[in-house]
Amino acid sequence: MKIGFIGLGLMGRAMVECLQNAGHELRVLGNRDRTGVDEAVARGGAEAANARELVAASDMVMLCMATSEQVEQRIYGDDGVLAGIKADQIVIDFGTSLPGSTLKIGADLAAKGAGYLDAPLGRTPAFAKLGQLNILCGGDSAIFERAKPVLDQLSENLFYLGELGSGHTVKLLNNYYAMTSASAMSEAFAMADAAGVDRDTLYKVVAAGPNGSAMIGFIRNFAVDGQIDLAFSVANARKDVGYYRQMVADLGKTSRMSGAAYGVLSDACDSGDGQLMVPELVNWMSAHLEKDA
Repeated sequence: MKIGFIGLGLMGRAMVECLQNAGHELRVLGNRDRTGVDEAVARGGAEAANARELVAASDMVMLCMATSEQVEQRIYGDDGVLAGIKADQIVIDFGTSLPGSTLKIGADLAAKGAGYLDAPLGRTPAFAKLGQLNILCGGDSAIFERAKPVLDQLSENLFYLGELGSGHTVKLLNNYYAMTSASAMSEAFAMADAAGVDRDTLYKVVAAGPNGSAMIGFIRNFAVDGQIDLAFSVANARKDVGYYRQMVADLGKTSRMSGAAYGVLSDACDSGDGQLMVPELVNWMSAHLEKDA
């Protein structure tokens, strides 16, 4: 299959490598960092000048970008995906985007006879290279079935969740809960420091009960061993929790729990530490426990 891939950050370039290893013909489009583009071209891929050109040469188009704003920039405009889309083509957004934006793009693509799937990802680029991602997919079931053979090549666990937007909705629910848990455990370790309690002692007590989880294990591994198993930045975490809060507002509801996590993540970003990985919040919090900090 001829696949056009837009967004070659760490995850995108790993997915491109997996697709090329599976025998697909790739045409790629990056942004500022050319590393992923150059790697794809060296493996036999081609670089597109813009999204419109990429779409014209592809059977299926994939986007792996950080924000809804970036996705919309590639979809719209004179040289965007929408300008070059053809009937029966499939476009897939692998990023974590706002469901409202997803539905808008889907409607605009459908007006031209094309299909749209939202398929946010779980796991890391190392899993992507091996075709072992978790993919949460929403969209028309017939379109999903057409895309499924390629999605299977990228994933170990492929979940079809229902209508368009459901993938991004579930991903935001998941990430809200994950980042709230990570922030809470980071504060618990930081407060243990203040109270003179050994970090690993606290972890063993917490993990022995119903609070035990992979997420607090990730936080513990940094807090105790200095090991980062969750390579997800504080800035990205704030973005996702912010998107969750926007989704809640769009539903006409109020989130009572997300404000604390969003506030902590925002404080870290505003202090210039958004590049920290989420497990490093432990030490950031330990250094920012003063009442007037």
